[in-house]
Amino acid sequence: MRRLPESRRSDFQKPFGTLFPNVEALLPHLQGKIVYSVGDVVTHSLIRRGITPAVAIIDGHTMRSPCSRTPVMKGRQLRAHNPAGTISDDLVEKVADAVAAPPALLFVEGEEDLAVIPLVLAAPLGSIILYGQPREGVVLRVVDEPAKVLAASLLALFVHE
Repeated sequence: MRRLPESRRSDFQKPFGTLFPNVEALLPHLQGKIVYSVGDVVTHSLIRRGITPAVAIIDGHTMRSPCSRTPVMKGRQLRAHNPAGTISDDLVEKVADAVAAPPALLFVEGEEDLAVIPLVLAAPLGSIILYGQPREGVVLRVVDEPAKVLAASLLALFVHE
């Protein structure tokens, strides 16, 4: 398991991609792309608009409160244990498994906030990852080589336990 040190948390407050005010604003960027989502509200918003992510990663919460908009998706249902502030080996393995054989809904017992990092590392080049930026909007990250390099450098900030 890897834990993010308290001193490095500020490195994760800036969006890891392009910030949009809402899902509607980014819909034109999704045409013909493989889409992955992290977060209950973002995933629910996509499905409500007829876009089913190849992989959705949720935890049943939004901003640490239970989410009443937990999405329903067809495909495999996976579970991973991932405590807050960590990237567990279980999460990394299940993300890779989901990406390798979509569609999949990965339910995280704990917290899914940091799942974007292993998702960027596992997702194919040219795909798109969407996740919520609390109180600001939705972040769109195109998976390209610079994204993979940045994800690897962010992962290197974590301490192995």
